[in-house]
Amino acid sequence: MVLARIVYRPVGALVGALGGVLAGAVFKRVWRLAGSRDDTPQATDEDRTWREVLVAATLQGAVFALVKAALDRAGASVWRRATGHWPTEQPG
Repeated sequence: MVLARIVYRPVGALVGALGGVLAGAVFKRVWRLAGSRDDTPQATDEDRTWREVLVAATLQGAVFALVKAALDRAGASVWRRATGHWPTEQPG
């Protein structure tokens, strides 16, 4: 059981890294659909309004959290099907 948790760590890290890439792509697409410009505003963009910057940051955070949670949950479910144990299950 302990060995399985050790093995799961790099798998979880890989899933997390892929999730970051996926979340970035999803956010850019959502922003293009919702926003008036193709590029996403940065906090230091002088020609962007406070509202535009804060809405973009909020939307980006929500997309990243959603994608991370979905991938973490899916990864844990696949791990359980493969090993018979949930990744965080304590030996007992």
